[in-house]
Amino acid sequence: MDTPWQKYMQLGIVHFMIYPQLLKGDGPIVETARHIAADHFFEVLEVGLINDPAAIPALKALAEESQLTIGVGAQPGLLTTGGNLANLDEAGRQTAVAKVEASIDQAYALGARLMAFLDGKNSYPGAEKEQQARAQFVKSVRELCAYAKAKATDYTLTLSLEIFDRAIEKRSLLGPTPFVAEVAAEICSTCDNFGLTVDLSHIPQLGETPRQALEPVKDYLVHLHVGNCLLSDTSHPAYGDYHPPFCCAGGCNGVDELVDFMRVAFEIGYFDKTLPTGRPVVTFEVKPLPGGDPEAVIGGTKRVWELAWARL
Repeated sequence: MDTPWQKYMQLGIVHFMIYPQLLKGDGPIVETARHIAADHFFEVLEVGLINDPAAIPALKALAEESQLTIGVGAQPGLLTTGGNLANLDEAGRQTAVAKVEASIDQAYALGARLMAFLDGKNSYPGAEKEQQARAQFVKSVRELCAYAKAKATDYTLTLSLEIFDRAIEKRSLLGPTPFVAEVAAEICSTCDNFGLTVDLSHIPQLGETPRQALEPVKDYLVHLHVGNCLLSDTSHPAYGDYHPPFCCAGGCNGVDELVDFMRVAFEIGYFDKTLPTGRPVVTFEVKPLPGGDPEAVIGGTKRVWELAWARL
């Protein structure tokens, strides 16, 4: 494609994935963010847990100085604590809601317009209790959307559910795309600050195609993640939802799969949408292999993107 991608979208990267030592909210958060801020390829930095209160204003100032947009991922706060927004135990559900509310507070403090989240790891309770879990999840999201509205000042934060696998690693209730489309329709009937994140790396784990993963939820789509996964070898350190580099031998996604995914996203009108983020966001979610170099993975990711864009 001859037109610059900046006309259609903002490219971003998941901070706590490319620098996995940050997952639990500690470490060189601002220092590593400076690497991304200095790279004009990226317009969005998606951050996770931040335990040091002083890091939040420093990160916000860095983003403003560099014209970098901040997004927030609430996934680490749930994954590192076992939180489950679909928990059949009401006390457990409320604990998970409180964890995501803390991420909403952080998102507003950083000036983020979009916050991605998930229901929780191992949130699928089995077919016999699926509808109970669905009701618990819908209740949680409605509470969180109301909380985000109550905290709003000059804008309202949009909450975006990321769709995960049900059988490989996350074993999430949300879950297969047709089921997610039903749940999203139910939530959006009462919440106008809710949407969905579809991740290329989760599509093979769901046994779906890009069209099966995107078309049924096109009306609710507010965010895309792109990355790789590896399913061919259960003994491989990157097996499952590890988000290895695109170059990973045995990986499911490369240039061809990225081209197919983006082509469908264009066809369903994702890049024509008016979204809270302004131009639609496409975020790279890639993680170095054990002992790998984050800066090298960033370079490889950019090369894969440029090859894919040239072929679109």
